[in-house]
Amino acid sequence: MTQQGVRWTADQVLALAPDAASRKAGSKLGAAGPWSEAGSSDEGTVWGLCKGSGSKPYQTVVDIADASGPAYKCSCPSRKFPCKHALGLLLLWAGGEGAVPTGEAPGWAGQWIAGRRKRAEEKRAGDSSGAPSGSADPEAARRRAERRAERVTAGAVELEQRLADLLRGGLASAEQSGYGLWEETAARMVDAQAQGLASRVRELGAIPSTGPGWPVRLLEECALLHLLGQGWLRRERLPDALAATVRSRIGLPASADGPPVRDRWLVLAQYDTADTRLTTRRIWLYGADSDRTVLLLSYGAAGRAPELALPVGLSLEAEVSAYPGAGQPRVALGEQFAPPAPTAMRPRGVTTSQAAARYGDALRDDPWLESVPVTLDRVVPTPDGGSWQLADADEDAALPLTPAARSRPGLWRLVALSGGAPVRVFGECGHQGFTPLTAWPEGPGEAASLC
Repeated sequence: MTQQGVRWTADQVLALAPDAASRKAGSKLGAAGPWSEAGSSDEGTVWGLCKGSGSKPYQTVVDIADASGPAYKCSCPSRKFPCKHALGLLLLWAGGEGAVPTGEAPGWAGQWIAGRRKRAEEKRAGDSSGAPSGSADPEAARRRAERRAERVTAGAVELEQRLADLLRGGLASAEQSGYGLWEETAARMVDAQAQGLASRVRELGAIPSTGPGWPVRLLEECALLHLLGQGWLRRERLPDALAATVRSRIGLPASADGPPVRDRWLVLAQYDTADTRLTTRRIWLYGADSDRTVLLLSYGAAGRAPELALPVGLSLEAEVSAYPGAGQPRVALGEQFAPPAPTAMRPRGVTTSQAAARYGDALRDDPWLESVPVTLDRVVPTPDGGSWQLADADEDAALPLTPAARSRPGLWRLVALSGGAPVRVFGECGHQGFTPLTAWPEGPGEAASLC
């Protein structure tokens, strides 16, 4: 990727957009018309001046060679990250060899690039210095952890009482009391510093009056929440790995303490979820040598995209370290040995029956698991009454698509990519079905993001 002969596709560039409006605006700037003095370097940077509404053009520069994903700088006032000018410049660069000539960066771009390189070197030097991190007073940190555990325990006991009151009064009372009671309970869990419990309580509050069968769904979720509370209250009696999973589900912080695993990691999917407080980016990676699928999480303040961005179809050679917990896929990104670059690599696929069995096996380690990452091989998107499913081309089995997947535009992109022929699909397989995130045609072809 540091060589300008290796270029991204337009889809990989647009996958960086923070929202649909930025994607549309950036696409309009992906031609040579609004740009002047555009250039690139063999070290992996692209720059240019984009004509705007003012008298002075916007100065835009992108560091493509950053190992954790591209970094951007633009003089425009936009608070979006990346802005439409950075997207347009990358689209121009991705258009072909002659679109952005190679040359020496102008002063305004070179200064920013040099500053980034210097800070990266200083960070690497600091990481390798062996200096201790975290609290300088382990005893104080231990006391803080104990106080938090006491608050979480008090919150779990209170939640158990509220669940018992709900079941004693009958599930119909949940429909009559409205969402306010659930929000009050969630706020109490936040006060107890148990964010995981608070999130699950809010999910409970959204179930009543949501259509036929809602009491059954509410009872199922109440049972899982009860199981989590009991797991915390009896955590000393659990196996270490399961106790770590309970702490993670409760919402307690943890460090990635697993041994570093170096591999060539294929970016399988990237998508964001947001609430009023936080934007969470999920990036799925597949290790070519380890045959592992792992998850990177990155966060941004509400309304802002997280900084880490790895478009689908790229690969990077890097180390990752696992977080504690039985069967947990989450990892932390460690040392990166080369910037992300396009690749023809694909993950190994399984049948739909094997995918369902994999989810069942994972539930033994984590009963609160919503889904597992799975790549399905040779499946065909097929209508199933008023719904859709992914049918195996070679056996009589299928997985239904989740309700969320059926309402996404990506479904029609998947159908168009297949055209009735088998495709390879990566996604998340859980109790509601399968959510496709990325697909590849059976023959040669690039990955198509369905997010």
